[in-house]
Amino acid sequence: MNAPLPIVEGVGPSSQWLPVGPWKTVIDFFKEQYPYVDAETWTARMAKGQVVDETGRRVDSESAYRVGACIFYYRELENEKAIPFAEHVLYEDEHILVADKPHFLPVIPSGRFLHETLLVRLRKQRKTEALVPIHRLDRETAGVVLFSLNLKTRGHYTSLFRNRKVRKVYEAVAPTLEDSRFPTTRRSRIVRGEPFFRMKEVAGEANSETHINPLSKLGRFSLYQLVPVTGRKHQLRLHLAALGIPVINDKLYPALTSSCDDDFSNPLKLLAKSISFLDPLTGRQHYFESGTRL
Repeated sequence: MNAPLPIVEGVGPSSQWLPVGPWKTVIDFFKEQYPYVDAETWTARMAKGQVVDETGRRVDSESAYRVGACIFYYRELENEKAIPFAEHVLYEDEHILVADKPHFLPVIPSGRFLHETLLVRLRKQRKTEALVPIHRLDRETAGVVLFSLNLKTRGHYTSLFRNRKVRKVYEAVAPTLEDSRFPTTRRSRIVRGEPFFRMKEVAGEANSETHINPLSKLGRFSLYQLVPVTGRKHQLRLHLAALGIPVINDKLYPALTSSCDDDFSNPLKLLAKSISFLDPLTGRQHYFESGTRL
């Protein structure tokens, strides 16, 4: 569905489908769904025409609740924390853009991040609304991210990832494992864990696979090359943790470390080092490498 609100300052509208429920008005639902946003804020957004339904019709504080409607609105964040690291554009043509993402910067807006995201920064710099990420990296992971710049050709590039025709190579710093045979391949079944943002390995048919090879020893730690065959959430972090060599500065695996604030001096030692693929439109062999060093 095309959003009936434009992108403003690089930020596109968020959307919310209205489920079956007891609410009489749209604002009643929003007050319950988003308790951290007060009614006055919603009323002010509505008065400015920043809340509309899927037809583009403005929603106000009296608008009746309609099951199945899709409401579009702009998120606003107060005192959003700046991420003090810059992204770099590695390549750009009429169809794609390739960026080198720093640690800590999310790819897309979510939660407490809106303007301080790779997508919004690049939209502002390039002054284009067409920019859309074709794949994702965790916020804590640095490295190469591919974007589409052309809606008409986007499907050609998304199909590369869907059909596993993109070679992705990562690097990680983790403890040295002296008694292990490398290179090795880790295969396991990964499912959603607890809390909701963590994943876990369980018994059953494998749905994830990673090739792991040490590149160099750094005393107690080693630099590893990781080549994922599949793309499960947190796959690389889980697989190294399962081998007893969790990625340095990982706050999620093997154990959850409670910390609300980022320590910019200690990034997760995980890097999307390179991606390579045959361009589906030109037949050209592409290879893009991050300039970040772990």
